[in-house]
Amino acid sequence: MEHLVPKIEVGGIEFDLAAIMMVVISSLVVFILARLAVRNLSVENPGKLQNFMEWVVEFVQGIIGQNMEWKKGKPYLALGLTLILYIFVSNMLGLPFSIITEAHGNHIPTVFGHELIVKGEHEHLAWSWWKSPTADAAMTMALALIVIVLSHVQGLRQNTKHYLKHYTHNPNLVFLPIHLIEIVSKPLTLGLRLFGNIFAGEVMIGVILGMGWIGIPAMLVWQGFSIFVGSIQAFVFTMLTMVYISQSIVHEEDH
Repeated sequence: MEHLVPKIEVGGIEFDLAAIMMVVISSLVVFILARLAVRNLSVENPGKLQNFMEWVVEFVQGIIGQNMEWKKGKPYLALGLTLILYIFVSNMLGLPFSIITEAHGNHIPTVFGHELIVKGEHEHLAWSWWKSPTADAAMTMALALIVIVLSHVQGLRQNTKHYLKHYTHNPNLVFLPIHLIEIVSKPLTLGLRLFGNIFAGEVMIGVILGMGWIGIPAMLVWQGFSIFVGSIQAFVFTMLTMVYISQSIVHEEDH
């Protein structure tokens, strides 16, 4: 039985339904977590969720402080907090279990009147609905592009003269092609690093599950390692986001 990703085609564009569903679920989890953490704010007797959220805020403040002055970095606290929570939750969602629906023979399920896309002849199909959103390259590249575009926009807004001078006088105009390559490579490395680590982890989980009960000890070890990798990747993505923003908005002499 072959496992396929449920996709539909609308107007010539393919939509990954599993990825869209998991993006929504990740967003809801982060939103609910944040709301619960601030529901009963207390200075004298803070709850566990409030303590956790305060620790995350301080952690992100530390990331920002390593890359720029707090006065300049304070506006990006909400961005860093959102990224690290959203990416961490997204990385974790694919670990506990999977949701698979089966179709037999020539019956192909429909969603909103559109048949799920099947390429080739398949007698037995299994549709994988549950996965980490960050195990989808489109999702991670979208996040990376948002971060890179934001860093350039902020550089042009807050550091226009020095930002443009960086491309033409660092050290001179001859190196402009190298700077342009750097612009293209940043979103690629940022997005593909996150995608590659999480996707490889989920593939490994599938391999271990195929071993049956023999793979139970290996699964326990891999689940722990996957939590570690997911945490590190959320940290790295947030850290690099602040690095790129800092490089754009901070004058070279201030670095």
